[in-house]
Amino acid sequence: MFRVFCLGNTDSLYLQKLPNGRDERMCERTAAKLDETFMARAIELARRGEGKTAPNPLVGAILVKNGCVIGEGWHECFGQAHAEVNVIRNAKKNHKDPSGSTLYVNLEPCCHYGKTPPCTELIIKSGIIRVVIGIMDPNPLVAGRGTEALRRAGITVASGVLEEDCRRLNEIFIHFITTKRPFVTIKAAVSLDGKTAAYTGASKWITGEHSRREVQLLRNSHTAVMVGVNTVLADDPELTCRMPGGRSPRKIILDSHLRIPKTSKIMTGLGSSPGSPLEKPSCKDEQTILACSEDADTRTAKELEALGAMVLRCKSKEGRVDLDDLMNQLGALGIDSILLEGGGTVNAAAFSQGIVNKLLLHMAPKILGGASAKTFVEGLGVPSPDCAQQFRIQDVGLYGEDIRITAYPSEATS
Repeated sequence: MFRVFCLGNTDSLYLQKLPNGRDERMCERTAAKLDETFMARAIELARRGEGKTAPNPLVGAILVKNGCVIGEGWHECFGQAHAEVNVIRNAKKNHKDPSGSTLYVNLEPCCHYGKTPPCTELIIKSGIIRVVIGIMDPNPLVAGRGTEALRRAGITVASGVLEEDCRRLNEIFIHFITTKRPFVTIKAAVSLDGKTAAYTGASKWITGEHSRREVQLLRNSHTAVMVGVNTVLADDPELTCRMPGGRSPRKIILDSHLRIPKTSKIMTGLGSSPGSPLEKPSCKDEQTILACSEDADTRTAKELEALGAMVLRCKSKEGRVDLDDLMNQLGALGIDSILLEGGGTVNAAAFSQGIVNKLLLHMAPKILGGASAKTFVEGLGVPSPDCAQQFRIQDVGLYGEDIRITAYPSEATS
């Protein structure tokens, strides 16, 4: 028989074995396992804020007292209460006293005034005696100051619990706060032989329903979606999120010479959400962005701006929009993440210019063949395998009938 309990203001949970006393090594292992279990729940709660908190991070929190969860909370929406505030409110709503409890939170609590007061002050006032953190906050306004404030108040602080999971949860936030550039995810659907379409150009549907459904989840979790103008000309997409309760991303079109049709769904539906009337965007944060070269036609640019679009003039690279320059401009606009749903030409440019931070490759159990069939990376390619851009595979798994590969550039640190 085992009983879990907390011994005063200590840094550990202890396991007591009855009636033969305590096994210290078992205590430490069990305490660490419990910390991981509770942190996993905090991460799960944090994900409920996807699509609603940007540019803030995803944060979840739980309060544990005498081995029992007495409160749960997460950061629900940008500008609203943080997870630490919500978890304490939840405990009190459940008629539970947070004093003497342990707080589990995936990101270091803030210690500065922003849109909300510092979370550290409320934690201290609530009588919480131990705080377990997943990762430290890379925001220069916090960056260790939160844990310092808690320790000065006599609160025990532990960090690094499920650190890698917590880092992946907020990879967008970490990248943007440290680089001021968007985190770029490429999502591609291919056959086993790497084709994105048959030699006729037919591409519906290569992957299964599960993979196609993930596109909606990704559009909800990314601030913007980006395609090349050829995709608009060929498919006339809406690029909206059709997930119930989801947020449609801002649209970015790579269009060096402003060839986008004024009657395209992208242009006629500027700023609209699924199910709403087509209308112009109500604020600049909703405007569709047309990224063109510096020498694009001025008159055409003004006509497109009159329809509600934002035209960004960028430096040129090999006759196309310089993606590195574009990322700097988009970062200055506060766009923290981009889902790149481009064709092979756009993907090739993204890889060659080193703007890709993550690759999600859905591979269907099909062989399409055809020398002229498109692949998800086109262009000239590299002269030898030694010149290839290296990726580190993070995860491989089944997604319905498809295989999903998650990979990161091997030099990436975020």
